[in-house]
Amino acid sequence: QVQLFESGGGSVQSGGSLKLSCEAPSADSYEEFCMAWFRHVPPKEREGVAAINNGLATLYVDSVKGRFTISRDNAKKTMTLQMNNLKSEDTGTYYCAARPRCWARASLRASDFTVWGQGTQVTVSS
Repeated sequence: QVQLFESGGGSVQSGGSLKLSCEAPSADSYEEFCMAWFRHVPPKEREGVAAINNGLATLYVDSVKGRFTISRDNAKKTMTLQMNNLKSEDTGTYYCAARPRCWARASLRASDFTVWGQGTQVTVSS
C-alpha cells in the first residue's frame, strides 16, 4: 500500500515563499507514477494546483503559473512544490496525490488520483 507524506507547510506573509515536499518511501516503480498537488479551502471544492506525469510534463492552474514550480526526484521518490510570491488566496490545506502505473497526461482532476496524503497547512497573511 503506497503512502504519501507531505511536509513543508507553514505560515508566511504575502510575497514570501514555501517549499512543499511529498515523499512516497513505500512506492514501487515510483517513476511510473503521475503526481499532483491539490489544495482545499472549505467550503470550496478541492482544487488541482500543479501536476507532473512520469514523462516530467507539468500542468498548473492559471492562478499559480509563474509563481509555483512542481518537480520530482524519482531516485528519492519525492515530489516538491516550490511556491514563490505567495498570496493570501494561496492559503489552504495542500494535499499530495498519486496515481501508480500512469502513462497519461498530467492532470489536475482529483478523480484521476487514487492515493492521497494527509495534507499540510499553508497560511499566507497579507
